[in-house]
Amino acid sequence: MTDDWRRDRIGSAVRGENPTVLRRLSAGFAVIGDVQFLPGYAVLLGDDPAVQRLSELPCGRRMDFLADMDRLGEAVERACRRLDPAFRRVNLEILGNTDPFLHAHVWPRYAWEPDELARKPVWLYPAERWSDARHALGPRHAALRAAIGEELDRLGGAGGESPGGPGGPVGADRP
Repeated sequence: MTDDWRRDRIGSAVRGENPTVLRRLSAGFAVIGDVQFLPGYAVLLGDDPAVQRLSELPCGRRMDFLADMDRLGEAVERACRRLDPAFRRVNLEILGNTDPFLHAHVWPRYAWEPDELARKPVWLYPAERWSDARHALGPRHAALRAAIGEELDRLGGAGGESPGGPGGPVGADRP
């Protein structure tokens, strides 16, 4: 598989070609982040690439997106707490300063983070963390992906799609 999906993350998710997709949710796609220097980093992609801001959605879709963000945040929290006793919390952010489509970041935070960064925005981490191959998403993250997906499934009744339906596994056989 090539990296062509990176040029159209939402379109490739809709077509089932985005290997980072964990689940299809009510108003978007839960995906695992390309970088994992904070293990469990995930993103909620809106399902319409033309929508750039939360305020562009009608009220009902806006509430669906926010409910999906909450569901993904809780799934990441549960999975990371189970996998790492140093887990502290999640940070939820809708920024949109780099990518022009609606998306929300879910950042797990840990007690093992450097003191000078632990209580600051994740965006203050050095640039090397974002590009270092040691932190790139890969096969070693399979258990983490599975754990977040399982938690999304458990939370499926809380406003999202149910497992086995549109919210079920997508690309489960991909790294």
